[in-house]
Amino acid sequence: MPLDQPKLNSLGLPKPVSQTRVVVAMSGGVDSSVVAAQLADEGYDVVGVTLQLYDHGAALSKKGACCAGLDIHDARRVAETMGFPHYVLDYEDIFREAVIDEFAESYLAGATPVPCIRCNERVKFKDLMQTAKDLEADCMATGHYIRRKMGATGAELHSAADASRDQSYFLFSTTADQLDYLRFPLGHLESKAETRALAAKYGLSVADKPDSQDICFVPDGNYADVIKKLRPGAAEPGEIVDTEGNVLGRHNGVIHYTVGQRRGLGIGGLVDPLYVVKLDVNARRVVVGPKALLSTRVVPVREINWLGDTPFDSQAERHVSVKVRSTRPPRDAILRPVSPTEAEVELITPEEGVSPGQACVFHDPDSTRILGGGWIWRGHPSGTAM
Repeated sequence: MPLDQPKLNSLGLPKPVSQTRVVVAMSGGVDSSVVAAQLADEGYDVVGVTLQLYDHGAALSKKGACCAGLDIHDARRVAETMGFPHYVLDYEDIFREAVIDEFAESYLAGATPVPCIRCNERVKFKDLMQTAKDLEADCMATGHYIRRKMGATGAELHSAADASRDQSYFLFSTTADQLDYLRFPLGHLESKAETRALAAKYGLSVADKPDSQDICFVPDGNYADVIKKLRPGAAEPGEIVDTEGNVLGRHNGVIHYTVGQRRGLGIGGLVDPLYVVKLDVNARRVVVGPKALLSTRVVPVREINWLGDTPFDSQAERHVSVKVRSTRPPRDAILRPVSPTEAEVELITPEEGVSPGQACVFHDPDSTRILGGGWIWRGHPSGTAM
């Protein structure tokens, strides 16, 4: 390193630790709490910020979520323990407009939305990041399990060292500019046990706090109940039909069904099991068919965020690995750009239950790098294409 070039600190910034301000996005969980505590312990100028995303009073008794009453209290206690300032920002209106309303509309249109991605994209990595810059922070850190590495052309996004905790599916829409400013101090850890051990080391009250399991505003994973509250009258009854239009039964609302569902259809007595293969919202019909109709090979993707080294629109087809659900491993595929923001993804091995509204995340098949991704945007149960 040249003598006139400042030494980089542990966050990759050319400043002394004590003069480096870091805003930490604190959800009240153990992950972001450990990030804040560790950076404070290292001597960084830490500022903790928690976003109140939905009704504080209603959330006080809800456990296992994030950005609610009890979690705000937990984040504040961590800040007090480690001696850094902590602020709570009321983002209820922004969260409702940017995340919850779209979730409801998407679900009612027969899609399978992933609101956690939109929250990261539109709230945490947009509005909160701007707040961090307004506070003159040098960077913003989060508790996500993903890695940021410096490559030949700048910061790169890489999957976490612990594959079971990897959150790349939920962060594919992070832009190159945002990645320049973000830091993910937990991405290199090999297990969640290491995170909890660090929490215990710093004497944090959240060391044994359970992980959140549900979407924060969908208690117990009951999407239908939330949609009924957001859009009264949405649960209108209709018909359950096969792919030929034959009526097999009735349902009490399309919002109670998802593509790929088998159980709870109320059409027993059939020789072969049937699955939900399509939701026709306008006709209030749930279309069912054999499992083979859930198989998809060609997936149209739009709103692409590209994190590769060369412009996306100049790419010929390329081999990648893709995830079409957060819980599934990456699968071999061919990526064919159609425009700077759209592509066709051909899965080498067809996947079942691919649904509009889900994300399709691109992985470099030869490394841990995330190349971006986009949104699956239309579908039909032909078995050959979305």
